[in-house]
Amino acid sequence: MTDDLSVVATPLTERDNVVDLLNLKMYFPVRRGLLKRKVAEVKALDDVSFSIKPGETLGLVGESGCGKTTVGRCIIRLYKPTGGILKFEGTDITNASESELRKFRRRAALVFQDPYSSLNPRMSSGDIVGEPLKIHKLVKTSAEYKDRIAELFLMSGLSPDMSDRYPHEFSGGQRQRLSVARALAGDPSMIICDEPISALDVSMQAQILNLLHELQQKNKQLSYLFISHDLLAVQYVSHRVAVMYLGRIVELSAAAELYANTLHPYSQALLSAQPIPDPETEEKRQRIILTGDVPTPLNPPSGCSFHPRCPIAKKECSEEIPQLRDAGDGHFVACHFTGAVK
Repeated sequence: MTDDLSVVATPLTERDNVVDLLNLKMYFPVRRGLLKRKVAEVKALDDVSFSIKPGETLGLVGESGCGKTTVGRCIIRLYKPTGGILKFEGTDITNASESELRKFRRRAALVFQDPYSSLNPRMSSGDIVGEPLKIHKLVKTSAEYKDRIAELFLMSGLSPDMSDRYPHEFSGGQRQRLSVARALAGDPSMIICDEPISALDVSMQAQILNLLHELQQKNKQLSYLFISHDLLAVQYVSHRVAVMYLGRIVELSAAAELYANTLHPYSQALLSAQPIPDPETEEKRQRIILTGDVPTPLNPPSGCSFHPRCPIAKKECSEEIPQLRDAGDGHFVACHFTGAVK
């Protein structure tokens, strides 16, 4: 990854947040038997709250299965939340109908993890990128349609001459650029990037991160929700970072503050597992090894969901769910014994 990614480039503006989540819940029913009766619930999200400002990148990190992808799919309303409030640009869309969501989905786009399976192999790349233009009726003439597709290809670092090719004719990095071009077609105010670089090699990862950075430089109002397990990538591209564990936000802070002053025991363990390129530093540092397995969201532990694995857990942790509290300077942590208000 190139050094320029480490610079937070976009100043935030004063207006409505692009996204507001308040106590968002997403429970998936477990059904069994001939009559498919509900016998349990998978609590994928449980009281998740945060906001994203115009021009801001919020990084969302955590182990596989913690609910990161579910957050993104709830925001774009691929899933209807079980509870809580979801607002987009000040409008409550928690219970919006499909017809109401059509207008909203022009302003919010999603870039998936796998750049091949998310692209229709039977459509040319030009048709893939141009599909949102037709759905939302954003162009009036055939010439305007072709010009806009060419513009989107150039914005994403692709040659317009490639518009007649099919997805299988592109490399992995080019396919992800194609996904970004499609996401940009509706002139969105926010793009949800769900593990956008995990299927790419290192050089391609850097190129995609640079592309996202450049697009935000050009459009100061463009916001990202950057979902990833790659902590270094999240550090480079994010203004703020939220750490998730078993469906809950356990720490939320400005990126520089979180990496320099990690408060939650789970966040500390997560960061200690991140490899460091310098062999000497890697050899000297002390890793935090967590005991036990991640609990199942079918039957989460009482109190703090992290307490069975936490090295500083006490009796109170198994009895009461800790709420996010301000540890100062916008650094929030959900722990009974760390992060007292300064």
